[in-house]
Amino acid sequence: MNKYSTSLILVLLSIVFFALVVLNNQLLGGLRLDLTENKVYSLSSGSKDIVADIDEPINFYFFFSDKSSKGMTSLRNYATRVETMLKEYANAEPGKIRLKVIDPEAFSEAEDQATQFGLSAAGLGGPGESIYFGLAATNSLDDQKVIAFFDPQKEKFLEYDISQLIYQLSQPESVKVTLITDLPVAGGQNPMSGQFDSPWTFYTQLDQLYDVELLSSSAEELPEATDVLMLAHPGPLSDGLLYDIDQYAMGGGKLLVFVDPANESDPMAMMSRAGSTGSNLGRLFDAWGLEFAAENVVLDAESGLDIRAADGGVVRHFGFIGLGSEQIDRADVTTANLEIINGASFGYFTKTDESSLGWVVLMESSNNSDILSTDVYSATRDPALLASEFESKDNKYVLAARLSGNAQSAFNESPDETNAESHVSSTQQLNAIVVGDSDLLADRFWVQQANFFGQTVFTPFANNGDFVTNAVENLGGSNALISIRSRGTFARPFTEVDALTVEAEKKFREQEQILQRQLEETELQLAQLQNQQAEGSALVISNEQQQAIDNFLNKKIEIRKALRDVRHQLDKDIEQLGNILKFVNIAVAPFVLMLILMLFARLFRTRSKGSEGLV
Repeated sequence: MNKYSTSLILVLLSIVFFALVVLNNQLLGGLRLDLTENKVYSLSSGSKDIVADIDEPINFYFFFSDKSSKGMTSLRNYATRVETMLKEYANAEPGKIRLKVIDPEAFSEAEDQATQFGLSAAGLGGPGESIYFGLAATNSLDDQKVIAFFDPQKEKFLEYDISQLIYQLSQPESVKVTLITDLPVAGGQNPMSGQFDSPWTFYTQLDQLYDVELLSSSAEELPEATDVLMLAHPGPLSDGLLYDIDQYAMGGGKLLVFVDPANESDPMAMMSRAGSTGSNLGRLFDAWGLEFAAENVVLDAESGLDIRAADGGVVRHFGFIGLGSEQIDRADVTTANLEIINGASFGYFTKTDESSLGWVVLMESSNNSDILSTDVYSATRDPALLASEFESKDNKYVLAARLSGNAQSAFNESPDETNAESHVSSTQQLNAIVVGDSDLLADRFWVQQANFFGQTVFTPFANNGDFVTNAVENLGGSNALISIRSRGTFARPFTEVDALTVEAEKKFREQEQILQRQLEETELQLAQLQNQQAEGSALVISNEQQQAIDNFLNKKIEIRKALRDVRHQLDKDIEQLGNILKFVNIAVAPFVLMLILMLFARLFRTRSKGSEGLV
């Protein structure tokens, strides 16, 4: 009887299981529960807002070479991740995004379509063997944007890249950038040489990408319809212009601010023996809860750049700083892919104690840093003297930051009584990026000019221009786009295996070094004996000398074999550690969980029988 009851229960469970699967696919197909740590399968609220604001449908064409990528497990897993994310966008607001998945096989119309869109193909070596893995998108106006190839190394910015593409297609108008500066960024006559200088490269790049309007610090008002306001080493601002900037920030405007305690790229400042003049937006910063130490310059012994000295030699300048990847934030979209940022005489930022301002540090000095009075720095021309004044504070200084959140206006009321009613006293959506240096905008710190067959060619050796373009591009988007931060990655490595790998390598590296020293000593002694043999070639070599040479040769072979064994044992131990942990995670853990569930089921049946007995 029990045998038939068990079989009947299994049949019923199978029927219920298949019924639930069908019911789930029919009625609950649109419902999803993302249990991943960083919600990598879910859209952020910013992305959902961007999709919700789409007026006309956008077409997504996802190209992935499914057949050509057979055997590429890692790439195929990431392609599944991308496709799942694209489906999330399509399902967020049904009908606003139309997704079409295409496999562009070799010599097919689909491959021609991918090529026409401008997608990149990763070659596999043979003719017609290539992998397409990109996204093309079009709107109702036939505007087109593409992600040429989904780079797995940029996975944490996958959502941002897709949302940015949607925003650009749904808001195709050009970004209006207002640049306020007194620096000669547009070129003109150099007061020192009398010659005409070319426009600064960063300005040329911005002018090619966006609608840029250039204003001096003496302007009276801010132009309307400004999408991004950029201030580069601003001079003294009139009350009217400063108030417009303040209200622009209070109204949710986006600012990119470059201030400087000692600008060294202004020709007028360089003509002054006292050194350069600084810039600050102290009134606005104070109201926001931000402090900029314009009276001090950051010196960095670790990140200092080598420059040509007056005597023709090379000397390290602690005030000329080259920030590497360790000092640049890898999580923010504006700085994630930057490797080097060069600048001079950086100032640093701090937040006041009462500030409720949110900030993300984008750039900072190394621990081996110090600060020096701006006046002393400007009067000191010799880098060696700066080095002699240096004393490490064992502290990092914030050189650039992204500001967000709550901020107060710097004005209690409007200077113009006619605009008193429109005055905004505070904001909860401040959007600003502040940088404590303006010299990094100058060509000499990041780009080199060369003449190539009569054409001037600019070759960047640092990422200063990329940073400016990234910042303007990011700030030029909507608040929803700016709110999208980097996300977690899909791949989940065995971190314990990695840690054990490091420990195993350390253990065997010591033995390897001992054997390597023995090998070097043996080779040296062998070389000495062979030299003696060559010098006395006319003489007869004794049996003892020949025996010594043979012994050294044998010892050399034994040591080389021992080195190979050490390397082999290292790989074997690492592989064994990985297999053990994988077995525990994949097999043992589910088995233990099953035993626990069986134990609970047994206890539940025991309690049920006990209750029936009492009845």
